Amino acid sequence: MRSSGSGSGKSGGRGNYRGAGNNRDQKQGEGRPRKPRPEERRYDVGPGASPDGPKSGRGGAARGGAKGGPKKPQPQGGRTAPARSREYEARAEERNRERYAGKKDVKLPKTFPGAEQEGERLQKVLARAGYGSRRACEELIEQARVEVNGEIVLEQGKRVDPEKDEVKVDGLTVATQSYQFFSLNKPAGVVSTMEDPEGRQCLGDYVTNRETRLFHVGRLDTETEGVILLTNHGELAHRLTHPKYGVKKTYLAAIVGPIPRDLGKKLKDGIQLEDGYARADHFRVVEQTGKNYLVEVTLHEGRKHIVRRMLAEAGFPVDKLVRVAFGPITLGDQKSGWLRRLSNTEVGMLMKEVDL
Repeated sequence: MRSSGSGSGKSGGRGNYRGAGNNRDQKQGEGRPRKPRPEERRYDVGPGASPDGPKSGRGGAARGGAKGGPKKPQPQGGRTAPARSREYEARAEERNRERYAGKKDVKLPKTFPGAEQEGERLQKVLARAGYGSRRACEELIEQARVEVNGEIVLEQGKRVDPEKDEVKVDGLTVATQSYQFFSLNKPAGVVSTMEDPEGRQCLGDYVTNRETRLFHVGRLDTETEGVILLTNHGELAHRLTHPKYGVKKTYLAAIVGPIPRDLGKKLKDGIQLEDGYARADHFRVVEQTGKNYLVEVTLHEGRKHIVRRMLAEAGFPVDKLVRVAFGPITLGDQKSGWLRRLSNTEVGMLMKEVDL
């Protein structure tokens, strides 16, 4: 035959014979397609099979199985196990955990002296409190902006007890426990209670979808609008309303003038009421339109109807009253009836206001 007459007869080796055949095949391939040798043939069958067989793999029919066969080519040197689903991997991992549940605990590497102590990692506590991702909280630590119990933390991985340790960022206390803080722009006509037996609209109607029970900080008259705080932090709420800490509240009142120039001085010196003197910390005229005045009154007292009674006693009954600030928390552009969550900075400022 022509193939046996190729230039490989001198060596007589089978390997050389194949090598020569390959050379011949390469030459023939330039003119017309060669027929595959027996070891290269494909035995797949089926409706979609081509005369030359599939492009990769051996069909399932050749192995006595279903038609078609694997779609992916088998790597040289052996067969690979089929891919397993994520659900399978998850069940396997769960079985492994149950199997070794009673084994000795594995000691994690220490990242700082005392890492084996109880508590949570500081960056995790900060992330849960809303200061960003854990990486962002690690950057806060790297920048020496975080302190625990009065000491600045520089090492990563420090563990803290959220129930006992005092954590601060930029000098402001972090609410590390599951506390919630909201500001509501209370509309006129809403009762300052969480529930109302008479069925009137109340503060509780704005937080019915909250899992944690909230309560209001202080009160506003039914017809008074503006900022009222809601929280589940009992100590903070108590201090914000206690006269000892003197947290200031700012109101805008609509009155009819003309008003004398010494009205502000009178309010600051004190107005005699039936339950004692009441004094304003600050007073100014914000706007005037003819005889209609919009005045700002700031005071730290929290007696019932205190602003309305003071201005009425001075001879200027209030037509409309809005509380625009409670301590550092301002109303801003918050719409009537809207509830918003306080930022971490605002919570820290409130706590600083009452020495928490």
